[in-house]
Amino acid sequence: MHTPLAAFFARFGFWLVLGMTALSAIDVHARLEAGSAQAMRDLHRKYADQLASSPLKRPVVIDSAETDGGLQGDIYAVVDHPIDEVRRALERSSQWCDMLVLHINNRRCRAMRSPDGEKLTLSVVPRYDKPIEQAFELTFVHRAVHATRDYLQVELHAEEGPMGTSQYRVMLEAVPLGERQTFLHFAYAYDHNMVARLATMAYLATFGSDKVGFTVVGKTAEAKPEFIKGLRGLMERNAMRYFIALDAYLDGFAAPAPERADKRLNTWFQSVEQYPTQLHEVDLATYLAVKREDRQRDAAAAR
Repeated sequence: MHTPLAAFFARFGFWLVLGMTALSAIDVHARLEAGSAQAMRDLHRKYADQLASSPLKRPVVIDSAETDGGLQGDIYAVVDHPIDEVRRALERSSQWCDMLVLHINNRRCRAMRSPDGEKLTLSVVPRYDKPIEQAFELTFVHRAVHATRDYLQVELHAEEGPMGTSQYRVMLEAVPLGERQTFLHFAYAYDHNMVARLATMAYLATFGSDKVGFTVVGKTAEAKPEFIKGLRGLMERNAMRYFIALDAYLDGFAAPAPERADKRLNTWFQSVEQYPTQLHEVDLATYLAVKREDRQRDAAAAR
């Protein structure tokens, strides 16, 4: 049965996406909070060969899994930006907002200060063509846990989510690789109840059965790669969309300030289109029109 709940979760495996490796709530929290510059250097050595030979057309490794308790995902990547630039770009919640709204389904993001620290509220629609009034909201507490010359760690945490989801956690770690590159670990997780899990699985087994991720699990009868499906496929699609948003946001700093927003939008779309089997949804004109509408709405509301 194609229920709104099933379609909702099928679209938003991360934040419903940020989305990804699944662990129990206790294991997720321990794993996401662990980290140091030395641990990151060890991870880079561990994944060095996979990064160098990645089939994703860039040095990126996606690690996904699932359990009964929830979902978590990890992306390891090398980006052509010094760590100082990465740190300046992502220390504040307002900057995360600018990055996250590059995703086509993220229609608004508002950053604010509170007694608990910096927060951001992300508005996500179930489909890119749905009005903002149909968006659900996730409010994250933003923390720059470490921000030194050789190690960056930023966390986002939302206790509650829609339709049976909770404990959304996002973590970015980074260490320098020389003067011009940075090694990133981008992790995210959330818990879901049984109703949410079953609804997602029902959709993925029927209307979403043609959706695939990036992990190759075999070969088809035509000797073509057979990609992972189901919950892990959903995780990997959203994982890649959000990593591309991060990379496009960083790339935008190469443009003059008045041109950065448009450069980031074009870069995000062009990067997504490198993976049509997994990520294609709309054409460039449609994507830009949606984002133009969002920009105009938010500008009018700020007056």
